[in-house]
Amino acid sequence: MRKAWLVAGVSVGACLSFVALLVVGTYSAAAGLLGGAGGALGGAIGLAKGAVPAAYQPLVQKWGNLCPAINPALLAAQLYQESGWNPKAVSHADARGIAQFIPGTWAAHGIDGDKDGDRDVWDPADAIPSAASYDCELAGYVKKVPGDPTNNMLAAYNAGAYRVIKAGGVPGISETQNYVRIIRSLEKSFARPVGRVEPSRQAAGAIYFAQKKLGTPYLWGGNGTPEQQGRFDCSGLTQAAYRTVGIELPRVANDQYNAGPHPSRDELLPGDLVFFSDDLNDSRAIRHVGLYVGGGYMINAPYTGAVIRFDKIDTPDYFGATRVTEDGAKALPTARP
Repeated sequence: MRKAWLVAGVSVGACLSFVALLVVGTYSAAAGLLGGAGGALGGAIGLAKGAVPAAYQPLVQKWGNLCPAINPALLAAQLYQESGWNPKAVSHADARGIAQFIPGTWAAHGIDGDKDGDRDVWDPADAIPSAASYDCELAGYVKKVPGDPTNNMLAAYNAGAYRVIKAGGVPGISETQNYVRIIRSLEKSFARPVGRVEPSRQAAGAIYFAQKKLGTPYLWGGNGTPEQQGRFDCSGLTQAAYRTVGIELPRVANDQYNAGPHPSRDELLPGDLVFFSDDLNDSRAIRHVGLYVGGGYMINAPYTGAVIRFDKIDTPDYFGATRVTEDGAKALPTARP
């Protein structure tokens, strides 16, 4: 929910023609950049701003460089996928802690990462180094297997090194193939971009939906259903907007942040999601999201008592942005242990 004192709303009637121009501009911007933009990871891989909670960022940055098969963004993607950064998480299979080790695997592969004399699966200072160490150990087991060494390592993490070796690469197991795809997609969301982020092909459609909702009263928890009289909250609006173009976002704003790579402020394009937080170092503290339309403005559902409207994005609580991709959205967890 957006704090009322941060911004003043812009009148809906005066801005309808403004947004129409921006929607057209979205198509033009994407058409002009799609040919030369590059979103691939390359070079030294750092972490996107705030993508990893501040308490864990030094650990992920350090241990994510333990061996060539991993990097900080990949390790962050695994931890997010496994526990959503919850050090107390317990799964139905009794996987424990921020890295979700089952007791037998922890007994064999857990390390004393902080050198305090114990190996504690509940302590991220041990569990995060152990996750990196286990990844590198698996990479060693499958290093002679043809194909991408990181994909093979992830497949070994999911299916076991023997199956990867026997298959000569990622085995034809749907669960394993999905695990590799999900982590590699999430890796792009956690990585600090190198070069310009590729424009979205679906942005104009999402904006078209959102602009039709201008003037609709805000409803906390609103998903736009008939029972709710078509009202939305902030993340309900962005979820519904991207659903109209075939992309299913998570319901919560701080998970929507991980639905793609993160363009810088001066690289924003219409259709990007823009996020706001009281803690500018932790994406899990994000509390508001809007849909960028250009010119420093977004369409958003701000707070109880307000309507869906245009607001400026350049405020002290501006956190960052995400360029939504279909693969990025599909990689996000739908449930937590």
